[in-house]
Amino acid sequence: MGSDFRSDTVTRPTGAMRDAMMAATVGDDVYGEDPTVNQLEAFAAEMLGKEAGLFVPSGTMANQVAILAHTERGDEVFIHRDSHAYYYEGGAAAMWSGVTWNLLDGIEGTPTPEILRYSIRPKNIHHPNPRLLSLENTHNRAGGAAIQLDRLIPLIDEARSYGLGVHLDGARLFNAAVALGISGRDLSQPFDSVSICLSKGLGAPVGSVLLGSRPFIDRARVFRKWLGGGMRQAGIIAAAGLYALTHNVQRLEEDHDRARHMAHALSEMGYQVMLPAVPTNMVMLDLSVSAAQVIDLLAQNQVLVGAMGPQRLRLVTHLDIDDAGVSHALNVFRTLSDHVHA
Repeated sequence: MGSDFRSDTVTRPTGAMRDAMMAATVGDDVYGEDPTVNQLEAFAAEMLGKEAGLFVPSGTMANQVAILAHTERGDEVFIHRDSHAYYYEGGAAAMWSGVTWNLLDGIEGTPTPEILRYSIRPKNIHHPNPRLLSLENTHNRAGGAAIQLDRLIPLIDEARSYGLGVHLDGARLFNAAVALGISGRDLSQPFDSVSICLSKGLGAPVGSVLLGSRPFIDRARVFRKWLGGGMRQAGIIAAAGLYALTHNVQRLEEDHDRARHMAHALSEMGYQVMLPAVPTNMVMLDLSVSAAQVIDLLAQNQVLVGAMGPQRLRLVTHLDIDDAGVSHALNVFRTLSDHVHA
């Protein structure tokens, strides 16, 4: 049997999710007439304590629409240098929003209030207008770290003192909430806007939702149209998102348990495991040999993993990985351990 740990984006809709998609009532969403899309947007907004939501095709579009809606051309956006919106979105903010990035450092992808404070320049015609702080939770490149509220709130308060808006890339927000033992609503509350991804650990085939105040979402809807994200009878895929939010949030703990088991077992084999303070569904391994070489060897044994650097592997657990898949992968890693450590 094979095991695909490349990402939680590889999940496939379950039979029950497909049934929900088949039964969806649909209309033209660009006219605001798709009842299932409207239901998804309202349900997600209520779930996260925001006034309104906007269904979009992808997490990247959700982040880019949010940046457009928060900023004007030439504004400055503060973001950790390893954040998805900067690192993995193809320079889209430069193209669409015309903003300038101020790249911040910080442990587990999260700057301190002091780092933000020292990065903000005094008002001057030579400096861009500071407008937005963008954060990420869980933080992908930090090993899927769930970031605690007691780290986030002082940083957000600091941003507010300078008049910044605050956006959360919550692609895996529910992984963070489950790992931290709090609600998604509590984790979202301090932010002006939040994006959530339905097609990662929640298991939907496509889609994200951007959430915020009603005026913000009204503005964001215009930018979704600009980016070509207006869909017609989108209720067919929105139904999958509704199913995911209703049925697949609490089960994320199963993914976290399997990731913890893998991390412990791989560490016992002698692999160098990167563990954040609050881990979720990712395991990262730092190697002494080429990651590409090890990925090829694993693939020959039906274990698919991804690279996060020249010598770093990422394994992601998700609803299509069961205990047997974990055992198979660990057995393969065990057989390769002498070669890898050599």
